[in-house]
Amino acid sequence: MLYIEVIIQTFLAFFAILFYTRILGKQQVGQLTFFEYINGITFGSIAAVLATDVGQKQTLVHLLGLTLFAALTFIMEWAALQSRPLRKIIAGEPTIVIHNGKVLENNMKKMRYNFDELLMQLREKGIFYIGDVEYAILEPDGSLSVELKSQQKPLTREDLDLSSDYEGLSVELIMDGEVVHQNLEQIGLDENWLLSELEKRGVQDIKEVKLAVFSSKRNLFVDLDKDDLTTPMDISDRAPNK
Repeated sequence: MLYIEVIIQTFLAFFAILFYTRILGKQQVGQLTFFEYINGITFGSIAAVLATDVGQKQTLVHLLGLTLFAALTFIMEWAALQSRPLRKIIAGEPTIVIHNGKVLENNMKKMRYNFDELLMQLREKGIFYIGDVEYAILEPDGSLSVELKSQQKPLTREDLDLSSDYEGLSVELIMDGEVVHQNLEQIGLDENWLLSELEKRGVQDIKEVKLAVFSSKRNLFVDLDKDDLTTPMDISDRAPNK
């Protein structure tokens, strides 16, 4: 009986989380604010209790708590969309940590942000000399936005007054051996053309293809399920087999 309770409550918790998270929307983990991060942990903790707390006959109590927590989260997100001041309270504000090439130590202290973190995030953006930075802004999600000094910025085609061709999005034509017919129709091609292109590459069966992508420059990239690599590259530190 105990195992049956765990199975039922786990299914209940799983689908409750699936349902509520779909309602609340989606956001990349790296873009979560501190409030959203803590909120997610608490949400998961309540669901875990719902799934595993057996014998107490409080399944509906835990489900009510989970539902109420999801409802409060939804209300706060909706309110934040309607009110910028409230959004600033909930999500926080960006903070300038480098201004006109000068590090603002007072702002860093307010954010409990240190030089090790600043230098690490600059290195992650390929900036190894802080003197190259004109502005740096610590975003509410903890990421760092950087503006380089004008003499350190890479040249662009616009700087050189050079024209460039338009580059649109690439589209997937085959995914896991299945043709994506909608994408084929959108680019004005058909399956016969696709089969012809695959034959040119020695592919006789679409099932052999894991991924096929068509670029805006009309180039077709094909990746097969079985890669013909005689000596795969190994970049690990393990000793080679003898």
